[in-house]
Amino acid sequence: MTFYSLTKDIRVKLTLKINNEILADIKKGNSRNIHRHFSNEDTYIRKVAYIAIGKIYKEFKVHHRLLLKIINSLFEDKNPKVRQSVINAAGEIAMQDFETVEKLFDAGLFDDHHSVRNAVIGSMKKAGEKNPKPILKFAKKYLSHPDNEIRREICHGIELRGRTHPEDILPLLKKLQHDKTSRVRNTLIHVLGQIAYKKGCLETVIADLKNWENKELVIEAIDEIIDVHYRYRTFAILSQDEAKKYIEAHF
Repeated sequence: MTFYSLTKDIRVKLTLKINNEILADIKKGNSRNIHRHFSNEDTYIRKVAYIAIGKIYKEFKVHHRLLLKIINSLFEDKNPKVRQSVINAAGEIAMQDFETVEKLFDAGLFDDHHSVRNAVIGSMKKAGEKNPKPILKFAKKYLSHPDNEIRREICHGIELRGRTHPEDILPLLKKLQHDKTSRVRNTLIHVLGQIAYKKGCLETVIADLKNWENKELVIEAIDEIIDVHYRYRTFAILSQDEAKKYIEAHF
């Protein structure tokens, strides 16, 4: 049975059981239960497990050394689900303390399996929202990396911070404006659209785009921004028509 096929009461009990098993593993310095949960076929069981790692890291400083030793060791596992869960656990820790898991982020970017690389993007997003300074510093290291997939992943990874503080990520996005790889370019345009529809963000994005050199990309980005205001009309602070009028008046 999958996690969400269970009743709410049973899910609560199972979550507590997983948390207790993981804490017991860490106290003993082994990873038997952690590995079992990290390799589970059910995404949500794995999620309960890696969230538990983050909670334990936050609540039990005395166990930091053993916990970090265990998850670093598990990253060597052949099963990509285990490595993916390790990166997601690193993301939970990075919301409080990025430096202790930075090497896992580095390694995850170059993993052979796409699910592990995608976990880095997700972990950058959630950590960047809560603990932006080291995440943005990490992102800067890879903006000029020769591997276009690395540049794309980094671009995508800083998106969430931009939805509330676009001024933090726009200088980084600007560095990618002349990237000739279509996947990087498309992700850049996507991210510009995603950070422009929240309260106060359109004004910041449009003001910044005025100073970009690649006018062709800027026009594509503006088209995406206008389209996003329709696609996300339930969540956008402005209607599509209001966004169009603002852009016409200020760009």
